[in-house]
Amino acid sequence: MENTKNGLVQRNVRLGEERQLFPPVDAYNSGMLDVGSSHQIYWEQSGSTNGVPVVFLHGGPGAGIAPTYRRFFDPSAYRIVLFDQRGAGRSTPEASIVENSTDHLVGDIETLRCHLGIERWSVFGGSWGSTLALAYGQAHPDRCISFILRGIFLFTDDEIAWFIGGEGRGMDRFFPEAYRLFSQFIPAAERGDMLGAYYSRLTHPDPAIHRPAAAAWCAYENACARLVPLNPKSDGNKGVGNYYNGALSMARIEAHYMMNRGFLAPGQLLKGIKLIENHPAVIVQGRYDMVCPIASADRLARVWQGAHYCVVPDAGHSSMEPGIRSALVRATEDFKHYR
Repeated sequence: MENTKNGLVQRNVRLGEERQLFPPVDAYNSGMLDVGSSHQIYWEQSGSTNGVPVVFLHGGPGAGIAPTYRRFFDPSAYRIVLFDQRGAGRSTPEASIVENSTDHLVGDIETLRCHLGIERWSVFGGSWGSTLALAYGQAHPDRCISFILRGIFLFTDDEIAWFIGGEGRGMDRFFPEAYRLFSQFIPAAERGDMLGAYYSRLTHPDPAIHRPAAAAWCAYENACARLVPLNPKSDGNKGVGNYYNGALSMARIEAHYMMNRGFLAPGQLLKGIKLIENHPAVIVQGRYDMVCPIASADRLARVWQGAHYCVVPDAGHSSMEPGIRSALVRATEDFKHYR
């Protein structure tokens, strides 16, 4: 169903309208790419060597990639490129925030494109990946074919404050139990600056200090990421390190970017939409996304009026929720003929 109002195309995904991921596919080659400043980033390719090139930008920042992400794309139609951003996943050094900024990551994407001999590619990104996709696209619009974005995050002060929460002003309003564990990890005297308190611990050299902080941070975010949590009876921080690979990279790098407001100027991504407004684009947003609330997607869609705006009525933040997954697969199918 599509609604058009004030030039904005909005498609409301119907309840129960579900598409599965494509079958598992192996990478046909992979490697480590030196991008300078001691950073080596892991990359891989799967699908068709002659397919439409597409680059997958993972979230976090710091979350890393997983084999499941290859499955959003038809392997007979796409040349699928995945990579771990600086400090994330299999990239080294692990959890490094040295020379790690949005501009560095935008440069890494271009370095990887050149390394793989790709002239132009489609850009797929969710959550922080949507932020990075917009920044990359606006820096290199001539290298982009199309955009598929999910769970929009524009890195505004309001979005950061919403994530950190406190006094019912953010995610804590909807997930008070998870926030209680998140906040109580920090001594009461420091809770006036939760982000700063976590950052000081996450960047501490002693694993006995930074690893528990990373576990607490990721437990909070995980608890808020789905409409229906995977484990609603979770007791919070217990065993986090066992079920959340890369917790240190995720938490430390995410806090690093929040402390630096995403290394973006205020309003930068919305102001730059004119640079990519003629590219085919789809924005997929869960109605009940608590990590990246729908207001940001709405703001982006109203500026980028040529984009298809897909609101999933029964989903939160995770790309693996059925409605989100279905909308993303539908988008990759719609876009696989663009070159």
